Amino acid sequence: MSLTERLTNPARRVSIEARSLAALARRGAVGIESPDKMVAIARAMHAYGPFGAAPKIAALRHGGHAAVADEWGQITYDELEEQVNRLTNAWIADGLGPGATIGILCRNHRAPLVTSFAASRLGASAVWLNTAFSARQVTEVAEREGVDFLVYDHDFEEAVSGIDPSHGKVATATEDVADDALRKLIAGGDPSPTRAPDKPGRIVLLTSGTTGTPKGAPRSEPKSLAIPGALLDRMPMQAEEATVIAPPLFHGTGLVIAMLAISLGSTLVLRRKFEAGQFLDDLAEHQATGACVVPIMLQRVLALGEEEVRKRDLSHLRVVFCAGSQLPAEVATKASGLLGDVIYNLYGSTEVSVATLATPEDIRIAPSSVGKPALGSRIKILDEAGKELPQGETGRIFVGTTSPFEGYTGGGHKDVIDGLMSTGDVGHFDENGRLFIDGRDDEMIVSGGENVFPREVEELLVTHEAISDAAAIGVDDPEFGKRLRAFVVLTEGKKVSAEEVQAFVKDNLARYKSPREVIFMDDLPRNPTGKILKRELAEIEAESPS
Repeated sequence: MSLTERLTNPARRVSIEARSLAALARRGAVGIESPDKMVAIARAMHAYGPFGAAPKIAALRHGGHAAVADEWGQITYDELEEQVNRLTNAWIADGLGPGATIGILCRNHRAPLVTSFAASRLGASAVWLNTAFSARQVTEVAEREGVDFLVYDHDFEEAVSGIDPSHGKVATATEDVADDALRKLIAGGDPSPTRAPDKPGRIVLLTSGTTGTPKGAPRSEPKSLAIPGALLDRMPMQAEEATVIAPPLFHGTGLVIAMLAISLGSTLVLRRKFEAGQFLDDLAEHQATGACVVPIMLQRVLALGEEEVRKRDLSHLRVVFCAGSQLPAEVATKASGLLGDVIYNLYGSTEVSVATLATPEDIRIAPSSVGKPALGSRIKILDEAGKELPQGETGRIFVGTTSPFEGYTGGGHKDVIDGLMSTGDVGHFDENGRLFIDGRDDEMIVSGGENVFPREVEELLVTHEAISDAAAIGVDDPEFGKRLRAFVVLTEGKKVSAEEVQAFVKDNLARYKSPREVIFMDDLPRNPTGKILKRELAEIEAESPS
């Protein structure tokens, strides 16, 4: 880092915090309170940190407003705060304390939120496990992370059978409330405010695991307002509204918007499983102004057809926050045409947090971009030697934020140069400062001496009227070194041949970017946040004839 950067960093940080505070005030996340309420809020922040204090502050400001609406009904912020206190005290009574690790294997409902807040107040780490894990993966990750107590949905009984935490495990989300062990534990806890831990607990989210075993990426309590400030600086969310969160809470996409909604005292609308029609019904029923999705969910909504979508009154909708995986330009454009100028596309990762945020204007003008750097984010495009590249040239994307992760729990870290962390992607900036993702730095292939990024081909394929989903990977080729193999899902009722797919690519891109092979599939393998599992495609590729 240069001397100039060292001197300007403190001033930049003050500016970021000031702009973040202004954004939070503008949206209603902070406001003018009575002196006694301000004291209570300050005490909660000091005792529990921003995350652990969130339900307490929301209860002080919005106590009677609905906090969560799930398949078991609604609870208010006052009730949410009471449940957090009860669970924290129940754990303390059972001998759990600071430094413990709480595992969470739950779909979307109130229980994982209560559990995570209680873990923070206990001074424990909360590890959010992926609900798509096999029993082997659950066991491996739980052992690696040192889980002392596990909360899980009852339908994952088989998946957790190999885990025996030192302080036990309890099931929740049962159809029969009387059999819900977590509810019993909460009901038996003391509702009194809990003592403050010496240090608030950490949140441990897992990487997507699209190319290998998911890694733990822990974060301590945030010491900055930049993450909520960066989002509210551009997204017109307001206090005491309703937000439908469709992606899993165990992924940063769902959790960050959940926390944003809680800071606003808004209602979180949660369902254990995503279904496009039900998602639209929830938007209409709750007159939701906000929604959180991953791209494949938008694709499922579009697949319902315009007539089906327009049956619902979505006039209240102002924000559809999309993140978690690549948003194809074609999907962004179609969704904007159907839902209006409400799509906000975030680029970031579990490791770097928030990097860029494309607004509806960005999507109208440059739908394949991921927008401009968010408040508090610095982004540089570097070559292999770590030298910054000029505007327009493609290179490795490095991001600096106010809240990077601390390194993987199993050891290791992302590449860091001058305080900026690698995202693992390559891309470029246009003349207006918008970032474009050209592909993964480990997915680029050299075919006959030419560089090819599968993402460019994937973006094109989904614009074909007969193709609803597509992926491409590089495979070995004895003549060209590498070649592309495409995997295509057809739109219902449409037909297209492999030769026609290849010709379509040749007509729109350079000939060497056309896939040598096209494999038709019913669906592409994806993780719960919508990312395509290319390691599984590679296995299919190995079994497929050349």
